[in-house]
Amino acid sequence: MADEAQAPPAEGAPPAEGEAPPPAEGAEGAVEGGEAAPPAEPAEPIKHSYTLFYFNVKALAEPLRYLFAYGGIEYEDVRVTRDEWPALKPTMPMGQMPVLEVDGKRVHQSISMARFLAKTVGLCGATPWEDLQIDIVVDTINDFRLKIAVVSYEPEDEIKEKKLVTLNAEVIPFYLEKLEQTVKDNDGHLALGKLTWADVYFAGITDYMNYMVKRDLLEPYPALRGVVDAINALEPIKAWIEKRPVTEV
Repeated sequence: MADEAQAPPAEGAPPAEGEAPPPAEGAEGAVEGGEAAPPAEPAEPIKHSYTLFYFNVKALAEPLRYLFAYGGIEYEDVRVTRDEWPALKPTMPMGQMPVLEVDGKRVHQSISMARFLAKTVGLCGATPWEDLQIDIVVDTINDFRLKIAVVSYEPEDEIKEKKLVTLNAEVIPFYLEKLEQTVKDNDGHLALGKLTWADVYFAGITDYMNYMVKRDLLEPYPALRGVVDAINALEPIKAWIEKRPVTEV
């Protein structure tokens, strides 16, 4: 008996058992003659342009400059004069600085910008929980800074004197003792027992807080002093400190 003729497989039907499926049209590595295509050249990393706008002071912009330095990221450090500011102010997102321009797009909020740069240079946590631990510390430091600023910038001398009593007797010891213990609990760091952007942020903002209280806040707190000294000793940040403009604030 003659063998029965077999119908061709329907379009889209799976290959018979033991039969390799044909390469899909346009599949990677499939070329005429069955030879493998050469691997594609790796894409060039995207290079972004950064511009930081602030006054000619350290203050709120210095943690950002520290992060740029740590990551070896090139940026334009625009230092706006008081005379230039009125004309420039309407061009800023919320009429304030610091402002970071990335590829022509301007953003504000100094801590959000610091977090963005920290992600860029690899100083964030490995999980959402680790990021939370870092954010808690940074937000606590910023709360502390704001409590100092409220007193430092109080225009009425009599009111300021009263606020200074509470600031020096209660607020400063409370925050610094808590942060000092945090460092002791984290092997010399402010979060996760390792270098994170919380350490960099604290080191970058400390000069500004010292300026507002007119003294070295960290003198009685050796663990916190150790964090700042360690960050300032990192080669890229040390190089930045040596070349940055000398300013009072």
